[in-house]
Amino acid sequence: MTLNEKESNCDLSDQLSLLERIERVTKRGDQDAVLEEIEFERKQIERKLYQKPSLLGSDDL
Repeated sequence: MTLNEKESNCDLSDQLSLLERIERVTKRGDQDAVLEEIEFERKQIERKLYQKPSLLGSDDL
């Protein structure tokens, strides 16, 4: 099944929300390695979310 762009963006936004919640908790414990990994994962997700051209292209909408 092919996801449309809106569904894909929603999934990526959910992933970012999850990382933000984990990051908030981790900061209380001062876990630098975990925070570095979260930052890396966030950049990967944002790259997909904000890429130009879009994931599916305008013809798939």
